[in-house]
Order: sequence, then C-alpha cells, then structure tokens
Amino acid sequence: MKKRILTVVTNASQLDSKRDTGLWLSELVDFYHFFKEKGFVVDIMSPEGGGVPLDELSLTPIALTGASKDYYEDPEFMDKLNNSLAPMSVKEEDYDCIYFAGGHGTMIDFLDSIKIQEMVKNIYETGGVVAAVCHGPVALLNVKLSNGKFLLDGIKATGFSDVEETLVGAKDNIPYSLEEEMKNRGADYHKALIPMTSHVEVSGNLVTGQNPASAEKVAEEVYELLQRIPLI
Repeated sequence: MKKRILTVVTNASQLDSKRDTGLWLSELVDFYHFFKEKGFVVDIMSPEGGGVPLDELSLTPIALTGASKDYYEDPEFMDKLNNSLAPMSVKEEDYDCIYFAGGHGTMIDFLDSIKIQEMVKNIYETGGVVAAVCHGPVALLNVKLSNGKFLLDGIKATGFSDVEETLVGAKDNIPYSLEEEMKNRGADYHKALIPMTSHVEVSGNLVTGQNPASAEKVAEEVYELLQRIPLI
C-alpha cells in the first residue's frame, strides 16, 4: 500500500441556472482529515487545477463546524486547496484511492472529463479504491471499463437523492437528476429512509456516500478496504 490518497474537487462556481455553487467543504474535509490522521499523504486535484470555489451554504454556522471550521481557518490548507493539482500533473498509479467530494459544481465539470474517466477506470481495474460522496458520483456516470460496460452497471451505489435536491431548494436549478442518471447507467441505487442522514454503499472496491453526513463513513469504509491492499 502506498498510503497516498487523491481527492478531487470542483472548479465550477455556478450552475447553468446561475445558481452559485462550488465545493461542499465538509465533504472534502471529513475525508481528508480522517486519512491525514492515519498518516496518509492526501493530495487535492480539480478538473482544471488551481482555485476551488466554496459553496457559501457549506460555510454557514450550522455547516461549518468541527474539522471543517478548523481547516477553513488554516491558511496552509486553504492555500493547498486553492492551488489544487491539475489532472495532467497527476499519475494515478501513485495512489491507493481516488475520492470525489461533492457540491453541485461537480454536475458541471466532473461529468465529461475524459482524464478523470481514464483515472477512475485505471485505478478501479488495477484494484485500487474508487470513492465518492453526495454529488461526487457524477464523476462515475460516464466511466466505461475495458469490457465496454459502464462502471456503475449492476453496482450497488448511492448519491444525492431527488428528495434531498427538493429539500435544499435545488431541484429546479440542477441540469439533471444524479439519482436518475445513476439508475440510467445501470446502478442498483439505494438511499437512506430518512433524507440527509448518513448512508454508504460498498460494492467491491467502489464506495459511495449519499450526502454530506456520509463523508466520514465513506472514509472509514475506504480505510477498511485499503487494509486488504498488499504493501508494495
């Protein structure tokens, strides 16, 4: 095991509807902090590299608590976030896991990134762990494996639900339904009985979480999977 994790975040600050968006900070921080505490090197990449917009709703007092608040107030971390790596500067073979944090911005710039699709395919097919939370699974939608099938085809998975989109007032602003698009790619989609509560699905070396409350549990499940990867 290399003990290196690649986290991926959005560069998009607006939806096509002009609704402001960006990274939902806790979805990165909860995962990032878990692995830093375990002694992993955790890098941050975005589709374009460089600056990362933050969803203002993720910075409200009710959302910006605990580790998220500490990291937001840490100049070193924020400098790293706003100088995120570009895909062309990253070698996926250096990492045990690729993790996609959410925020509605991912619906704009994760979906059609060929480089991200290639990275996911290569990590997944060589036995590394692929993980995503909330809107992060957008990055998985168009990933096709060497057999020509969608990665999600026949896979038990989750992501931000239609009910949750309605609850946060975004349903009429989003370009498509993540829940429906996951199903369209053949995913065996599951969600929590109570919206906005933690729900995680593990299917082979794929780990998905439904919403912001699921990020830490995703990290825990990824860590369990990584214990089975041989030291190299």
